[in-house]
Amino acid sequence: MAEQNKRDYYEVLGVEKNASDAEIKKAYRKMAQKYHPDIHPGDAEAEAKFKEVNEANEVLSDADKRARYDQYGFAGVDPNFNPGGFNGDGFGGFGGFGDLGDIFGDFFGGFGGGGRSRQNAPMKGQNVGYDLDITFEEAAFGCEKDIQVSHIENCPTCGGNGCKAGTQPETCDHCRGTGSVRITRQTAFGAFQQTSPCPKCGGNGKIIREACATCKGKGKVRKNKKLRVSVPAGIDHEQSFRVRGEGNVGQNGGPSGDLLVTVNIRPHAIFRREGSTVLCEMPITFAQAALGAEIEVPTLDGKVRYTVPEGTQTGTTFRLKGKGIPYVGYKNRGDQYVTVVVETPTKLTKEQKELLKKFSSALSEDGHPKKKSFLDKLKNM
Repeated sequence: MAEQNKRDYYEVLGVEKNASDAEIKKAYRKMAQKYHPDIHPGDAEAEAKFKEVNEANEVLSDADKRARYDQYGFAGVDPNFNPGGFNGDGFGGFGGFGDLGDIFGDFFGGFGGGGRSRQNAPMKGQNVGYDLDITFEEAAFGCEKDIQVSHIENCPTCGGNGCKAGTQPETCDHCRGTGSVRITRQTAFGAFQQTSPCPKCGGNGKIIREACATCKGKGKVRKNKKLRVSVPAGIDHEQSFRVRGEGNVGQNGGPSGDLLVTVNIRPHAIFRREGSTVLCEMPITFAQAALGAEIEVPTLDGKVRYTVPEGTQTGTTFRLKGKGIPYVGYKNRGDQYVTVVVETPTKLTKEQKELLKKFSSALSEDGHPKKKSFLDKLKNM
């Protein structure tokens, strides 16, 4: 897809530019499911949309790529991107005057002080995502889970240098190990110098003569790793927590990325939640509602007793303080709200029906205040 025809990555996923990681992940999953080839077999347009969604997610779900995209647009996530460098016309960023560090390098010694190139500098490894299914109770009170994640780590055979056993990388004789070279270009403004990755070593500053058989000279391998992670109490559906240093290994001695675990909470048979609040409906009998009664109410901590007052109506909600979900990072908890539903009896016997008719006849209009109010309004109409 040509760059000029590309849609903005945020537009592709349907999120705002300040969207959180969780919002981006949720939007990606929704769009990927919508255009998945398995759902639209043979549909070229859906396939193109699916690729577009994956491309947008690949950039926006990575903190470093997203930052470069936000600053430079599509050019910022190009593998050959050189911020502020010269373009094909000999003019770069900063209004067409190239990289200021390169232009004035000879006068001020360069802004970076020379040395290693961007490609050869230590870089933090990419973060790794993982989806974890947990129960309603596990989300409420926290838990520990054993998981297996796939990530990139240093090759165990060569230790990450990419060389065959018994050999070592050699310093590149073209760039003398810096990973970059200076090229002088003639422009309308005179001669300027540009720093570019070394063409011989690809910006690594090292040359591998004999590659490691395990990693084929890359120095990195993908492996599955077993971890035990602690799910924080109070975490909500599709929220994520971070496990530091368990992502992909860094480049050139940089730190490893992090593991971002997104939880998917399975629905509960009785409870539902809104933030730290637990909600549930409790059926009661007509007699319990009319006469009042002590009932057993289910909570996350087990059953508790609650006295339903006489004359309780369907839809009445009562509060159980401190029986909700813990606030993440705190000991305090939200509340539980229980809505009672008065259940109308069915499959009555003949004798029961006769008793109900006698009971209904014995009631005055004062026994049904809502009905009386409705009839009064009807008369006024």
